[in-house]
Amino acid sequence: MANKVLKMETPKNEPILGYMPGSPERLALKEELKFRKSTVYNIPMVIGGKEIYTNEVADIFPPHELSHKIGHYHKGDAGHVRQAIDAALQAREKWAALAWEERSAIFLKAADLISGPYRASINAATMLGQSKNVYQAEIDAACEFADFLRFNVYYASEIYADQPLSVNGVRNSVEYRPLEGFVYAITPFNFTAIAANLCAAPAMMGNVVVWKPSPYQIYSAWTIMEIFREAGLPDGIINMIFTEPIETSDIILSHRDFAGVHFTGSTFVFQEIWKAIGKNIDRFKSYPRIVGETGGKDFTVAHPSADTDVLATAILRGAFEYQGQKCSACSRAYIPASLWDVTWEKMYAALKDFRQGSTEDFSTMMNAVISEDAYKRITRYIDQAKSNPNNIIMFGGGYNKKEGYFIEPTVILTKDPRSQTMVEEIFGPVLTIYVYDDELFEQTLELIDTTSDYALTGAIIAQDTYVIEHMKNRLTNSAGNFYVNDKCTGAVVGQQPFGGARKSGTNDKAGSKLNLLRWVSPRTVKENYLSPRYYTYPYMTEE
Repeated sequence: MANKVLKMETPKNEPILGYMPGSPERLALKEELKFRKSTVYNIPMVIGGKEIYTNEVADIFPPHELSHKIGHYHKGDAGHVRQAIDAALQAREKWAALAWEERSAIFLKAADLISGPYRASINAATMLGQSKNVYQAEIDAACEFADFLRFNVYYASEIYADQPLSVNGVRNSVEYRPLEGFVYAITPFNFTAIAANLCAAPAMMGNVVVWKPSPYQIYSAWTIMEIFREAGLPDGIINMIFTEPIETSDIILSHRDFAGVHFTGSTFVFQEIWKAIGKNIDRFKSYPRIVGETGGKDFTVAHPSADTDVLATAILRGAFEYQGQKCSACSRAYIPASLWDVTWEKMYAALKDFRQGSTEDFSTMMNAVISEDAYKRITRYIDQAKSNPNNIIMFGGGYNKKEGYFIEPTVILTKDPRSQTMVEEIFGPVLTIYVYDDELFEQTLELIDTTSDYALTGAIIAQDTYVIEHMKNRLTNSAGNFYVNDKCTGAVVGQQPFGGARKSGTNDKAGSKLNLLRWVSPRTVKENYLSPRYYTYPYMTEE
């Protein structure tokens, strides 16, 4: 019987394991990496629970080891897109009618699988397929993935429990219905956890999903799907397709039952999706939900009161962890002239010690960028910066793709605060620094706020309490995630809900109740116990 109110305990963030020499997690991960390096994964699409193999396949190589094939995936066509939509819609009614506690139990089991028996698998897949070192994989593919699922279940319980007042003679309630139709999830290469959350969050709220992962993340996407299926996710709830982007969007964004898009990717693509939805608005059964996070030109700014050890560390970690391929990565920094020499001395000493290579070498700080296209785009920015007389290449600037897509951590010192690499999103290990005169601090804050169309993350480094408060207020619209005396990356589910405004997206805060509310369509129900039996009101009585 369904006579129960399930109590959801407040979740705790999944502990980050250390992977120290000799530790059980290190040994297990090394063994999994060895196994995967000796295996060629044959990855199908999954539509309606069925594995779909085609005659057209694409090979998968680690970005840091282009000579070693680790898998291939089966490409789909327009017919598979339509099959995925049909499978989702066929599964919708039964899934939407399932008690929310039963849906949630599937994702809680998935979280336990991630943090337990699948931990080495999801981490190894991310390390090999996306060229993440062990720590970056652990905080993403294991911890954040599990956190998204556990915290979202808790937030869902709070949403369903949020009910209106009932008064004498009337019972009021709100039903949080899933959207009428299907959700289109378009996911990026850089975070395994984001890829999983973008399809799982709508599904948790009773929706059905057509999921198109990035072609550069399919290797770990397959492991995500394996986890969901083992956790008991019914067929057709999440349908994973590997199809051509433009053709896929053309079909989905003109379908009558398209109900919403959950997106992380480039600004250009998101804007094209928005345009297509507007163009087809008269076709849809309901107004689609548009939820997206697109990127940033994220900053770190130091006040003359800053601690230079904190400043140097925040910049280096923020700019170069995962090769700068985070939407939140620090790509522009503003340092007062009074602190520049000592800050650079500390940065330079650290940069000389950076190790770059294979993710199987646990001593590496940096690995390879994701693809040939990314390599060409990033190195083009570096070459253009080298040719600009206003710039000095303080460190790095080299690159080589003989074995993998390796680009050195590159630091550019510029005299022009609106030079190309200070303004445009690069999405790679390139940091540009502008040194400002201490007395021009206020003008520098204005410069930071107006330089970029993005507003995703930003960090301020200062010791003066009044200055910190002033900087927070002055830069209130410049970042959706704002950090004080810390790097501008590393948002943790349940602690720092993530998302930005301006051209960085709709700021619906992944990993929070705000995001889940986008995937429901509330219905208010009023039941009158003592119903009126005649149309007149008391005031209409004759005196």
